[in-house]
Amino acid sequence: MHKQIRAIFTDTTIRVYQAYGDQIADVALRHGTFATPFSFSRMTWIKPSFLWMMYRCGWGLKDDNQKRVLAIDIDRAGFERALSMACLSHFDPELYSSEAAWKERLQTSMVRIQWDPERDIFFRPLSYRSLQIGLSGDAVQMYAEEWIKAITDITDEASRLKKALDAGDRAYLEANLPQEQLYPLPRSIASVIGAD
Repeated sequence: MHKQIRAIFTDTTIRVYQAYGDQIADVALRHGTFATPFSFSRMTWIKPSFLWMMYRCGWGLKDDNQKRVLAIDIDRAGFERALSMACLSHFDPELYSSEAAWKERLQTSMVRIQWDPERDIFFRPLSYRSLQIGLSGDAVQMYAEEWIKAITDITDEASRLKKALDAGDRAYLEANLPQEQLYPLPRSIASVIGAD
């Protein structure tokens, strides 16, 4: 199964998604970045795939702690820096010389990588895997203080897409779903995270 990063990006930024409750979302939108009550001591997961985020948060309907969907545009240099210092969340003999070497990197890395099957609009698994990035420690600080360039509340857009899906409005979905492209990942970074 292919491992690819598909995302919305410009020459300088890449869009990732997170979902939170009202309190964290309101503060983030007011400040243009995350601030208390957001926890800087816990791992925070960012997802470049819109549909994987929708799968995870159930279009913002799964629970109150994931009811607000945020699109976060972050610096591409910061994004690639995070990937370059990452470790997979599970052992992969093609990337690590031994399980001991993987465990050592896992313990010291501030960034965790998971590859999960990408989802279609109906949340059915697709034939390639999508990236989730877990940030911890100093990486969370860098994310909030340096990498984030803009935060947009897209909860209403997610709700409209869900209504169109339920109504079978294929034209609306095709016109309004984010058009994600294959991200041009440097080979040196792709080899760190096991991307194709």
